[in-house]
Amino acid sequence: MKILITAPYFQPVPLKYSDILNQHHIDFDMFEVEEKCFESDLIPIIHQYDGVIAGDDQFTSEVFEKAIMLKVISKWGTGIDSIDLKSAKKHGVKVLNTADAFIMPVAQTVFGYILSFARNIHNQNTSMKKGKWKKVESVSLSESSLGVIGLGSIGKEVFRLGKAFGMELYGYDISEISKEYIKETGTKIVSKDTLLRKSDFVSLHCVLNKTTKHIIGAEDFNLMKSNAVLINTARGPLINELDLIKAINSKTIFGAGLDVFEKEPLDPQSPLRSMDNVLLTPHNSNSSPGVREYVHENTLNNLLTGLGII
Repeated sequence: MKILITAPYFQPVPLKYSDILNQHHIDFDMFEVEEKCFESDLIPIIHQYDGVIAGDDQFTSEVFEKAIMLKVISKWGTGIDSIDLKSAKKHGVKVLNTADAFIMPVAQTVFGYILSFARNIHNQNTSMKKGKWKKVESVSLSESSLGVIGLGSIGKEVFRLGKAFGMELYGYDISEISKEYIKETGTKIVSKDTLLRKSDFVSLHCVLNKTTKHIIGAEDFNLMKSNAVLINTARGPLINELDLIKAINSKTIFGAGLDVFEKEPLDPQSPLRSMDNVLLTPHNSNSSPGVREYVHENTLNNLLTGLGII
């Protein structure tokens, strides 16, 4: 059997698992990528592989048409929105992932953004390094409100942290949220419009699909507070990026903390890179050595399961 490894985080470690792969007579190729494989990368080569350890690669219906030997896509991590699941099922390809792997590191990244903006750390640091001694206004989180759109495992953990900081909490989700959780956190479940009007910080934790693409755009920014900060550690296309840039430039909202983008890697010429009130990280909110080790092992186990070995 032969597998393809495209997941950037897994590419440095396959030799660590070479004994397991050799034991089951599995050869592997690595397709070196900066972030992900596109359809045009996969179509010429996918026909020769029984399995893939994948990142956020574009597994379209056209790719599956060429994947004549493929039995399993073992997704490194959680998100599978880049995979055409209907086509996978049609062609008998199993799609396996590691659910809820990055709850703590992602939630803590959200609060890294929140604390930096609330306490004005990033601007004061820049000012100090320019030789200035200028004290600026900051706020306590207990004086602030937090809205979370998408109350899955990560969204709920963000709220638990928000409660610990004494924040006023507003939540929106299309699914019903248990009364026990609402009581535990003191969350107010409201409409999306109400959440946007009332929240100083808005954090997105939705899955990406046809209904959530650009869930935040121009009309939504017009509802938000002028001091509001938008945070996205989920999927880039949840936000209309051009509308976000306009909203910050026009001071419709104050700023943003972004770990994900509509197109990745982010264009070196993107206006976001030069905006003082935008904090950027390179799709890295899942960073945690212990968690990544767990995901490595589970991804390999999922591969072996999908190949019918275990």
